[in-house]
Amino acid sequence: MLKVTERKSRFGLITILQTKQTGSLIYSQDDYFQSEADARGTSLTSYIHALYGLVRQSGAADVLMIGCGGGTLATMLNKSGCRVSVVDINAQAFRLARQYFALPNEVVCRIADGCSFLVSEDQTFDAIVLDAYDGDQIPQHLRSPAFFELAARRLNPNGAVFINVHVRNDLDDAADRIAADMTHAWNDVRILDWRGEPYRNAIVMGGSVKTLAKPVLMMEPEISAHKIQAELDAMQFRSFVADD
Repeated sequence: MLKVTERKSRFGLITILQTKQTGSLIYSQDDYFQSEADARGTSLTSYIHALYGLVRQSGAADVLMIGCGGGTLATMLNKSGCRVSVVDINAQAFRLARQYFALPNEVVCRIADGCSFLVSEDQTFDAIVLDAYDGDQIPQHLRSPAFFELAARRLNPNGAVFINVHVRNDLDDAADRIAADMTHAWNDVRILDWRGEPYRNAIVMGGSVKTLAKPVLMMEPEISAHKIQAELDAMQFRSFVADD
């Protein structure tokens, strides 16, 4: 891979890489890959396409994203007509997403902690997407029952919350623990997962999610479309054990 640029920030070292084989761009922070996209800013990762398909199914018009990275999901949702706001504590993320990942000017970018933003703002949204990491972990204050209750108050009627959760293997219960905590705020909580795959992304969702179907590829990237579709096909909704 070729190093395109490198930016230091107080939250870590951000590196933009380009693959030699396909020319895709990768957003990496402290050696953790956060985004990969084609030249149009369309994601090349299956979990982003899964999130995109779920948000589109939900009928959301106003979407809040907590966590930017390369901003690929925001770019895709903007192209589909959604009004998107992105919150991130790192201003460098927004600059790089606009410069290298085609993040549209119409996407509203706010420099803030996700929880603090929900406390200070009174705007409500049809969907909230949480994809924010410190290393390989979601910060504790963004995955607590208190946070989910706060997020629920910022949702419009029939709104939904979608969370990207890194899962190491089938014994890793990170997604299940988050789902259990989400039941403090919502009656309907579901997990979309890819059992058997190591180091994968599961999506935990709450709110008006009961009727959502397994997502399919809706916005084809310039490369890797067949691979992404195959990975979406492998994902399934599964049950979880809620805390008593």
